[in-house]
Amino acid sequence: MSERRVRVRPVASTVLFVALAVTLVPLLYLFSVSLMGRDETVAGVLWSADPHWSNWGDVLSTDIPRSILNSVLAAVGGALISLAFAVPGAWAIVRHNAGGRTLGATLMSPWLLPPIVAVVPLLTLLRVIGLNNTLLGLTLVYALVNVPVAVWLLEGFVRRLPVEIEEAARIDGAGSARMLWSVVVPLLLPSLVAIGIIVAILNYNEFLLATFLTQSVDAQTFPVALSLFYGDRTPHFGKIAAASFIGVIPVFAAAVFFQRWLVGGLTAGAVR
Repeated sequence: MSERRVRVRPVASTVLFVALAVTLVPLLYLFSVSLMGRDETVAGVLWSADPHWSNWGDVLSTDIPRSILNSVLAAVGGALISLAFAVPGAWAIVRHNAGGRTLGATLMSPWLLPPIVAVVPLLTLLRVIGLNNTLLGLTLVYALVNVPVAVWLLEGFVRRLPVEIEEAARIDGAGSARMLWSVVVPLLLPSLVAIGIIVAILNYNEFLLATFLTQSVDAQTFPVALSLFYGDRTPHFGKIAAASFIGVIPVFAAAVFFQRWLVGGLTAGAVR
């Protein structure tokens, strides 16, 4: 057993080193580009001899910080609403066979279509309810769009829950709503955190719907605001890199902060 562990460690260390290099090297180069001047970015240098820290100051004085905040609010709010719909949906599909065997696939089928086909209907609906060009409207769209993903991911975790726990709660007099929120949800908490992070990242990175549904600066998300940097005739790649690096920080911070719950939820689920 000890010899096998000795053999495995070099392989695991090598794989870990390669994974870290693939992850960190692009970020380090992005940070390096963020400190370059306009001429240095096209010269192919790896590090600026005279770092331009003013690129970061110029980016922070634009609408980028506000757009990042908008993205975070829309991503987190949309993920929470998606989970609120997905939990009872996945539980009904697994425990009560709601919709038969094809309901899960039916829910996922619209999500697999190109998002552009839904732009006009969504834009019309938001205008009808008065939420067009608002962050709240975009948050609701993100929530509804990703409900199928959350349901699909939750189904497997709900199936792994012991049915005996729910049967015991019914014997004690718990109704369906009480059992769902007092028994099922606490057992699914690690999985809910993991799936919530995945859905939030999908919302944070979304570009197409945000482009069409938010035209004003007050409601623009980070991908939309970043795309405006590329719209210049002579784009400053140093400032673009600085804005990109700043926009990556919330995602990495969330991944590091929720690492334990993310790994635990994806690997162990609700089984303790």
